[in-house]
Amino acid sequence: MALKDTIMQCNEIRTNHPPVLIMGVGNILMGDDGVGVHAVYAMQKMTLPGDIELVDGGTATMSFLSSFSDREKVIIIDAVKAGNPPGTIYRFSPGDIYMQKETATSLHQVGIIEAITLSGFIDDRTGDIIIYGIEPGTIECGITLSSEVVAGLPKLIEQICGDLNIII
Repeated sequence: MALKDTIMQCNEIRTNHPPVLIMGVGNILMGDDGVGVHAVYAMQKMTLPGDIELVDGGTATMSFLSSFSDREKVIIIDAVKAGNPPGTIYRFSPGDIYMQKETATSLHQVGIIEAITLSGFIDDRTGDIIIYGIEPGTIECGITLSSEVVAGLPKLIEQICGDLNIII
């Protein structure tokens, strides 16, 4: 069975979900690479509207693509290495990142943009997709974030909440 067929079957089973998905991706065992997951964990402690689903996507990007369908908005949070100072925050659409592939890409072997492109899944049933990235400082074995990324995390969450018209 093809990947797209499997994803379609998953969507037929799962039809009742909030219109907004916020997914943090990354490897929390590799320092700043796990910033997306850390951001989702921080947002889980907040009081958010009921129309938002928070998901720890870890490094299993491909397995979560089916959850993008029929959403009004999908926000993905990831570490993005683009050569700027650690803690720099980025906001892109999938097309923006794909076009700038040489300068701004995910740190995973199969990044979120590649996963979206490879699956051929994103179509007219998927609403806005926004990728928030933060420039990593340290990508090495360890479970802590660099001080620059820790300092940028509240700003990142504030920008995401601003996109969703959430007052924090």
